[in-house]
Amino acid sequence: MGDVIPFRRPRRSVDDQNGRALCRSGHHKWEIVQGQRFDVKQGRLVTVFRCKRCNAIKNEAR
Repeated sequence: MGDVIPFRRPRRSVDDQNGRALCRSGHHKWEIVQGQRFDVKQGRLVTVFRCKRCNAIKNEAR
C-alpha cells in the first residue's frame, strides 16, 4: 500500500462570496440610511434602507 495523502477541499474565499449568498436567498441585512426624505404626494416621511452586503435599496413610507 502507498502513502495516504490527506485530502481537504479548498475553502471558499470570504472575499469572493462576501455574504451575498444570504442576500440571494432573501436574507438581507438592512440598515437605515441617515437623512429623512419627505414624500410630497403622500405627505409623509419615507425611510430608505440599504443592505450592508449587496447595497440593495428598499423604501418604506411611514
